[in-house]
Amino acid sequence: MGVGGVFYVTTPIYYPNDLPHIGHAYTTVFADVLARWYRLRGYDVFFLTGTDEHGLKLQRAAEKKGVKPKEFVDRMVPEFKRYWRLLEISYDRFIRTTDADHEEVVKRALEKLYSKGLIYRGTYRGWYCSSCEKFYSEGEYEEVDERKVCPIHRKDLEWVEEETYFLKLSAYEDEVLRLVRDTDIVHPRGYAREIASKLEKEGLRDLSIARPKSRVYWGVELPFDRDYVVYVWIDALLNYVTGVGYGEDGRFEKYWPAVHHVIGKDILWFHTAIWFAVLRMLDIPPPRKVLVHAFIINRGLKMGKSVGNVVMIDDMLERYGSADAVRYILMRLLNLEKDVEFDAEQLDNMYNGELADTYGNLVRRLGVLSRKKLGGVVRRGEIDEELRELAEETIKVVPRLVESYEISEGLVRTFDLLRAVNAYLNRTEPWRAENPEPILYNAIEATRIATTLLHPVLPTVTRKVAESLGFEIVRIDDLRYGEPEKFRVKEAPILFKKVKPSSQ
Repeated sequence: MGVGGVFYVTTPIYYPNDLPHIGHAYTTVFADVLARWYRLRGYDVFFLTGTDEHGLKLQRAAEKKGVKPKEFVDRMVPEFKRYWRLLEISYDRFIRTTDADHEEVVKRALEKLYSKGLIYRGTYRGWYCSSCEKFYSEGEYEEVDERKVCPIHRKDLEWVEEETYFLKLSAYEDEVLRLVRDTDIVHPRGYAREIASKLEKEGLRDLSIARPKSRVYWGVELPFDRDYVVYVWIDALLNYVTGVGYGEDGRFEKYWPAVHHVIGKDILWFHTAIWFAVLRMLDIPPPRKVLVHAFIINRGLKMGKSVGNVVMIDDMLERYGSADAVRYILMRLLNLEKDVEFDAEQLDNMYNGELADTYGNLVRRLGVLSRKKLGGVVRRGEIDEELRELAEETIKVVPRLVESYEISEGLVRTFDLLRAVNAYLNRTEPWRAENPEPILYNAIEATRIATTLLHPVLPTVTRKVAESLGFEIVRIDDLRYGEPEKFRVKEAPILFKKVKPSSQ
């Protein structure tokens, strides 16, 4: 949770070598839901996302297109911003590692590390994956037909041997191990145990943090040796401190103690072992949380262009008709500990059954009945105690779940309330009742509470429901059952149009 009413959340910064896909959206929507949730709690929130624009992978992608790397990334970045607009990602800053303030932070940080004697010159030999931008040691790579293969991208590794500069990570092994093993920073804890086990078995080796310009010219120059550029991962990790004004003003001191890094499990080592050590070297406290999620997999593998199993954001938006629907599906799938298979039939059932039927039909019914029976003005009458109890229990439980990062379970509990409202209407039959007003008041009031709790996941739809049924979305802490004196119902909107199931 944030510190003193402040919440800072980050996504990884993404390589703009191709268009973002559903895997990128999974991480970004998760971070956005947390940002919107804490804003709705009244917190001072800062949400950072962006692009990781240096390194060999982007250099080669640009060369393939016959353009300079800066020109290439300048073309791609607007595409990322466009997709995040389409998905209603409410970031406060979109950082680029080519931003002048970021490059300055990287140089200052390296100068500090160098002056402290934490960087030294040496020779590196090892197997390298340009897609991961990382070296793989024995036991980490896979062997296929006597070829060394990247375990993530399934492509051949390159043998690299070169003069470089090393960062003395090994000096911080004990401290990093303690942070991983003995604190609650890494969540869920299974990932912390995984990193602790690796540290105990292999130790924390010094890291090559420079690439010779003769091989990789696209990067931030080392301030103490202009023949080299900074290793892209060190450059990238420092975006989290640049984003909130490290070394500039009081913003950094305000937001950093509340930082939550949202990442996929494939970049866990960099965001724990390496990042914790770098922060310690720079005299910066460790992050408050590193929130790790498993993958959405397709045909048994993590989504990636190289394996040809990517699901594009456009395809999801086209099928389900709105950003809110895509956001909901991704958050219903969200699983921090286990990979989730992308199952088109399951997603269709989720969309039709939960969004179109349970929520959409309920709002439509309430709008039609309120206007037909009461002229659109629904005043508070006798409170239904059973519905009130369930609504108030939901108000207590859902925040606990969301703030434990169990977004999917929070949605399930909120939809339990909506299903109870539908059952209440079926049982009380306001369309036949002599006095339907108290029934409709209770049904709209429980729907108001569910709608407020859904707002961080469904920002557009919930605003539409609030406007149609005549209420305001209030802060989570101000939710009380039975508070509104009346609802002025303006319309009976159709929120979601059903899709024909994929299996048909």
